[in-house]
Amino acid sequence: MSALLEVRDLDKRYRTRHGVIHAVQGVSFDVREKETVALVGESGCGKSTVALSLLHLIEHDGGRVRFEGAEFDQLKGRREQELRRDLSIVFQNPYSSLNPRMRIKDIVGEPMRTAYGTRGRELVERVREQLEAVGLGPEHLRRFPHEFSGGQRQRIAIARALALEPKLLILDEPTAALDVSVQAQVLNLLRELQRRLGLSYLLISHNLATVESIADRVLVMYFGRIVESGTVSEVFNDPRHPYTRALLDSVPSIDPSQRHRLKPLEGDLPSPLRPPPGCAFAPRCARAAHDCTARPPPLGSIGSREAACYHPLGG
Repeated sequence: MSALLEVRDLDKRYRTRHGVIHAVQGVSFDVREKETVALVGESGCGKSTVALSLLHLIEHDGGRVRFEGAEFDQLKGRREQELRRDLSIVFQNPYSSLNPRMRIKDIVGEPMRTAYGTRGRELVERVREQLEAVGLGPEHLRRFPHEFSGGQRQRIAIARALALEPKLLILDEPTAALDVSVQAQVLNLLRELQRRLGLSYLLISHNLATVESIADRVLVMYFGRIVESGTVSEVFNDPRHPYTRALLDSVPSIDPSQRHRLKPLEGDLPSPLRPPPGCAFAPRCARAAHDCTARPPPLGSIGSREAACYHPLGG
C-alpha cells in the first residue's frame, strides 16, 4: 500500500514576547491510501499544529511534506491549487465552523463555486448530492446552521469538506463537541464514507475510544514529539512507552473489574519556554533514570512498532 501523505521532520516554533515555544519537533509519519491514522495526546501536545501545518493554514519552520510523491511546500500557482483540492479538514466544533449567516446550500456549495466556478442549477444539484451522502435531504438546502442539531451540523461540515472530492480528510476532534449517542452516528458515517469513497483519514483526537473504533494506526504525541507509533491493537494492548500506558490507565471503564486500573496521570507538562534537556516525560515517569534526563530519546524500533524511550515497558 503506497503512502499518500509523507511527513518528514516537521518542525513548528511560535515566537512570543516571553521566548520561543517549540510546538512540534521532528514529527515524521505516513498516511497510506484508504487508511486511518490517529494522532493522540493531551491538549497542547501539538496535534492540531501538525494538522494546520499540513494544510498550510500555518507555516511550519522545518521539515518536508509530500503528497502523492510531490513536494507540497515547493508547489506554486495552479498545481498547488489542484493539490489543495485533494486535502480537506473537518474542524472540532460544528457550532463555530459554519457561518451562521449563510444558508446550507451556500456553505456546502462555496468550495465548488470557488474552485470550479459551478453555478446555478448544477451547483444546487451537486449540493443535494453532497447532503444526501451524509444523510441529509433537499429540504435542508435553504436552512441556516442554527436550525440544526450538533450532529447535523457536523454532517454539514463533512459534506462541505467532501465537496471537492478530496483523497485525504483531516478530522480535528470531529466528535468532541457532540453528545455520546451522536458521536457514534458520526463515526459510523465516517466509516461508511471511507468505504464508499476510498478516503484516507488523519484523525486528531484525545478520545482513545474514538481512536480504537475507527483508526488503523496510532501516533502518540507528547510535548511536540511522537513518543510511540504502531497499529491500534499493538499500542493499546501492549504499550511500550510509559506515557502511552499512563494515557490508557487514565480512561474510565464501565467494567467494574477494570476500575482498579484507573490511574489519573499525575504531574504537569514542562514549561514550553523552558523544556527539559532530556525526555520531556521524565519528570512524570516512574521509570526515569539518569540517561532520561541527559538527552531526548530517539524514536526507534521496538519489535513491530516504534517508541522513544530508553527504558520501554516490556523490555
